[in-house]
Formats: sequence, structure tokens, C-alpha cells
Amino acid sequence: MTTDTDFAAALQHKIDFKTKPLGSLGRIEDLATVMATVQGTLSPRMDGCELTIFAADHGIAAEGVSKFPQEVTRQMVLNYLAGGAGANAFARAVGARMKVVDAGIAGEPFGLEGLIERRIGAGTKSFLHEPAMSAEDCARALEEGRKLGAESPADAVAYGEMGIANTASAAALGHKLTGVGLDILVGRGTGLDDDGLTHKRQVLERAAARTGDLGPQEALAQYGGFEIAMMAGAMIGAAEAKKVIIVDGFIATSAALAAARIVPATRAAMVFSHRSEEQGHGALLDALGAEPLLRLGLRLGEGTGALLAWPLLKAAGEMLNTMASFDDAGVTGPQ
Repeated sequence: MTTDTDFAAALQHKIDFKTKPLGSLGRIEDLATVMATVQGTLSPRMDGCELTIFAADHGIAAEGVSKFPQEVTRQMVLNYLAGGAGANAFARAVGARMKVVDAGIAGEPFGLEGLIERRIGAGTKSFLHEPAMSAEDCARALEEGRKLGAESPADAVAYGEMGIANTASAAALGHKLTGVGLDILVGRGTGLDDDGLTHKRQVLERAAARTGDLGPQEALAQYGGFEIAMMAGAMIGAAEAKKVIIVDGFIATSAALAAARIVPATRAAMVFSHRSEEQGHGALLDALGAEPLLRLGLRLGEGTGALLAWPLLKAAGEMLNTMASFDDAGVTGPQ
């Protein structure tokens, strides 16, 4: 990633003198700036996108904070591997590669071909009563993710998640990282009714009261999930490897916030795909100073919103690399 002022000036000149009115491609120009700066070249590649779904289980699910039972995490991993989930459909639609990581699903290891095993444990503990994971397990999850992020061959990486009760984890983590109230951050997740939402907020208020101020890695250990910590690590590794990170919805944004607090330089490699319908997402985006590209009423997770933003990055790359300048085209520029 480059921050050289001469490079920045040359990049802006290249964008401004394409055959178009100044600034007329709006956010696409912003995307071109990010990708060129991340790769450190005026002609960045944006040929491939890879979605990695991190899956893990959460001890807090035992407190009744989700509408779905915990076994759905395991069932959905099988659905991903069979190609039947929303993320699979969207990946096919936009031409993205997809892989699935077991970061810590309850039960025994799957032992299935096509599933990447990076298990930290068989699910976290209930953070209502104790830390979700040990400091050592959190560090291991971050490092495993960091390696996966750095190893990806793609120019752009998207990260999704699967883990019953992980909106509860993301809300508690977001609260500890930002200080924003749980009344704002706690949403309906998988579709809780009003009574279920009230119960979820009460559980998380009690859980949050268990600790005081925390550093970002401490907050991840106390309230995160194995998949959230591993995703945060993957974002750090991807940024270090000069890849553009397409951030998905509420849970992915909680991981992005943790990653940016742990390694601040990671933030510059991020683009934010969409604003989720999950209640607390806007507050986390605000904490990152992020303006998402899309608002489509999504709240599925799995990286689905990030995949839908991938064609916009491809378009930005084509604009920067193949759209003619006024001089190239022999077109009279602005007077």
C-alpha cells in the first residue's frame, strides 16, 4: 500500500483526465483510488474475487438469543459444500471463487474434502458467564486467519460467516469496541420477535456488565466467536498482502472494526459493500468512517452483500485501465 503524495497526484490525474466530466463516475472513482493505492500501482489488477466463509459455533446460543438451534451451523456448512446456499448462488452469478473454513464448529471435525479445517475448538463458551475464548485461542484464531488472508491468490477478497448466535457476539463486541449502547446494536438476527429481542438485549446487557474497558484483542477473546476472530485476522493478512477487502454486513463489519483497531493500516484496504438491515450495522459503519456502496435490504450474511459489490470493483478496474484519456481518444477536454 502506498501513501506517496506524488503517486496520489498521478493517480488523481489519471482518473480526472479520462473521457468524462470531472468526478462523473462518483463512487467508482473512489473504488479505483482504493485499489490502486492498495496495490501501489496506477494500473491495478482486479481480475479475481474469492469469498471465504468462516463457520463456528457460539456458547451464547445456549442463552436463547437466536431463533434457530445451534445444529443449523453444521447443516449450513454441508449446504455450502453442496453448492446450495445463497452465497453459492451469488458466487456463481458474479464469477467469484468460494471456500469454507471450519473455525470451530460444535461436535467432531467433519473430515470432508473441500472443507478447510482450522478448528480452534468445538465452539466458544457462553460469554454471559466467562470469556468466549482464552487469550491464547484468540491469538491463534487471528494468526490462522492472517495466513489464510495472505495466501489467497485473488485481487479482491470477501469474507462471510456462519454461526448461530453470531449477531449476539457481534453486538457485544461492537459495544465494547465503540461504546455504542446495546439498545442500538442488538437486532433481531435470524428473525426474533419482540419478546425474543427483549430477551436478547437483557442477556447481552448482563454479559457486557461482566467486564470493563477492553482492548480490541481482549474484546475479541471475551465476546467474539472463532469465526469473527479468524475473519479479523484474514482481513489483516489480506491488507498486508495488498488485496482489496470487500466487507460484508453486520458481523463482518464487527470483524473489520476489530481488525482495524488491532492493525490500523488494515482500514485503508477495505471497501464496504452494503448497509445491512440488521439494526446495529449503521453504528459500526459510522465507527469506521465507512460509506457502503449498496443498500438492498439484505441481512443474510454469508458474504452475499460483498459478492454483489464485486462487479463494481471490476468496473472500477476497467475504468482505470482501459477507458481512454482525452489525449488518447483525441477528444477535446474541459475548457
